[in-house]
Amino acid sequence: MGYEITHVIDGQEVAGTGATQPIMNPATGGEVGTLHLGNAETVDRAVQVAARAQKEWQLESLAKRTQILYRMRQLVIDATDELAVAISREHGKTVADAKGEVARGLETLEFATSITQDLKGGFSQNVSTGVDAHTVRQPLGVVAGITPFNFPAMVPFWMHPVAIATGNAFILKPSERDPSASNIVARLYQEAGLPNGVFQVIHGGKTVVDALCEHEGISGVSFVGSTPIAKHVHQTASAAGKRVQALGGANNHAVVMPDANIEFAATQVASGAFGSAGERCMAVPVAVTVGEAHEPFLAAIKAEAEKLVVGPGDDPKTDMPPLITPDAKERVIRMTDEAEAAGATIVVDGRRLVVEGYENGNFVGPTVITDLAADHPTYTEEVFGPVLVVMHVNNFDEAIDLVNASPFGNGTAIFTDSGHYARRFEDEIQVGMIGINVPIPTPVGYYSFGGWKDSLFGEHHAHGPEGLNFYTRQKAVTVRWPAQNEAVEASMSFPTHD
Repeated sequence: MGYEITHVIDGQEVAGTGATQPIMNPATGGEVGTLHLGNAETVDRAVQVAARAQKEWQLESLAKRTQILYRMRQLVIDATDELAVAISREHGKTVADAKGEVARGLETLEFATSITQDLKGGFSQNVSTGVDAHTVRQPLGVVAGITPFNFPAMVPFWMHPVAIATGNAFILKPSERDPSASNIVARLYQEAGLPNGVFQVIHGGKTVVDALCEHEGISGVSFVGSTPIAKHVHQTASAAGKRVQALGGANNHAVVMPDANIEFAATQVASGAFGSAGERCMAVPVAVTVGEAHEPFLAAIKAEAEKLVVGPGDDPKTDMPPLITPDAKERVIRMTDEAEAAGATIVVDGRRLVVEGYENGNFVGPTVITDLAADHPTYTEEVFGPVLVVMHVNNFDEAIDLVNASPFGNGTAIFTDSGHYARRFEDEIQVGMIGINVPIPTPVGYYSFGGWKDSLFGEHHAHGPEGLNFYTRQKAVTVRWPAQNEAVEASMSFPTHD
C-alpha cells in the first residue's frame, strides 16, 4: 500500500534484492509505504558506479562544483515544504520542526559553497636554495554516510555537501524508518546538475551497514547514531583500513544556578527536553538544579510541561509529536516505571496519555522525574524520549562533578547570570559542545559538531572545518627546477635546508 522507496544508483531508481519492509506513520500507527532493502551486492554495485564517477568529478573545477552547490541550495529552499511533510509523515516530528532541521542542514551546504576558499593550500618560497614547498588537499575517493532516524535531512547534510564539494563521491545509507527525505535530496542533486553516481542512496539495515564498512572501494565512513552502533562502525570500518568519524549517543545535562532567571531556564529546558519528543542527540534529558534553585525550577518546569499540546506532527497546534516506534514508546514507559519503583517522584506523568483519534499512535506525554539515585539507569542511560530527570546538588562544584561523571560528553548547558560561573563551566566541563543560557548548543554549519568520551569515536568532528579535513588528505610537495645545464654534485647525506 502507499508509495514505494527504492535505492538511487547511477541516477536511477533501483528496486534491488526484492526484500522490503513497511514504512510506518508514528502518529497513526499505520503503514504508509514500502521500502526496498539492499544487501552487499547492492552496495558493491553502487561503489563501482561511484568509483567511476568520482574519477571524473575530482577533475571538475572548483568553480563548477560550487555552481552546482549554489543551484542545489536554492532547490533545497524551494523543496523545504516537500521535505518537511515527508519527514513529519515518517518520523512524526512537527512540520515546523522538520523545516527547522532542513534550514540547519542548509548551513553546511552554504559552508560547502565556499570551498574555493577553504581548499586553498599553503606555499613557502625558498625553503632551501632554489627549493619551494606547498600543500594541497585532495579527496579520499568514495565515501559513505550512515545516518539516524531523528534527523533524516540535517544529519546527512552534515556530510554529503562537504564530501561532494571536496571531490568525493558519496553513498548515503539513511535510516530505514524515514527514508523519503534522502531520495528527495538525490532528485534535487540531479536537478542541480550533479553527475550521476556522485551522490547515491542505498537503503537497508545492518547488512548494508557492514557492507559499507568493509567494502575495499570505500575510503571513509561517517556515522551518527547510538553509542553501541558507533563503536561497531568505528571498529569494523577502521579494521578495514578506512578513515572513520562515528558520533555516538548522549545524556546531556543542563545546570540551573540559583542566580539564573528560573522562568527563562524552564522554558529553554522544556524545549530541549520535549522538542521532537526528546528524540535528539542534543536533547536535554537531565536538569541539574543547584542549591535553592531546585523547588522554583521544579514548579516552573512542571507548568511548562503541562501546557504542551501533544499530537500528530501535521497539526499546527501540536507542540510535541509521537515517538518513532511502539518500541520507543514502551522504553519510555518502562524506564519511568522503573524510576518510580525505585522511589523517584513523578512530577509530571505522561505514561497514560491518549491522543483522541490517534489511539494507535506512539504517543507519550512530557514526563518529569526527580528524587532519583545517580546510579539509576533512567538517569545514567540515554532514554531518547520526552523524559526530564531533575537532579539536585548543593553547589556549583558538585554540579561540575555530576556532569563530568557521565560517560557521555556530547552537549551541556548552564543557566546563570554569573560570568564567573559561566567561565568556570566552559573551562572545567568535559563535554564537546557547551551552551551558556542556550539549551541545545548545536554549532552553526561553519563550525564543527562533535562530542567527547563515548559520544565520539574517531578524531574528526562533523561538518565545518573538521568535516573538510575528514573528507580530504593533505599532500606536501617540495619543488626544485634546476637550470638545464646546472651540475649538481650528488650527496649521500640527509638533505638539509641550506
